[in-house]
Amino acid sequence: MNIQITDSRTCLVTGLQELVAANAAAVRDQIRATLPATCLCLELDLSTLTFLDSSGLGALVSLNKTLRQRDGAVRLLQPAPNIRLLLELTRLNAIFEITS
Repeated sequence: MNIQITDSRTCLVTGLQELVAANAAAVRDQIRATLPATCLCLELDLSTLTFLDSSGLGALVSLNKTLRQRDGAVRLLQPAPNIRLLLELTRLNAIFEITS
């Protein structure tokens, strides 16, 4: 996983392969620890994500809560069709901005 500060208000996370029970809390905590206070938009590039379970969904929701407390948002970029379907089935597509 790679975390980049793209500008003063946007951070980009790339290289996620799985977001599952075994790593979801660690990934969430690492992202939170790296976010500067000025970051209002967290972009998660999901193009390399192959598997997402309920713990991973919980981590995404938790990160969203963190950004909402700053009046910011989480944007999910390029999820694979199976990941997009999971987000739609759990209705999280109503919470996150998802871009193709």
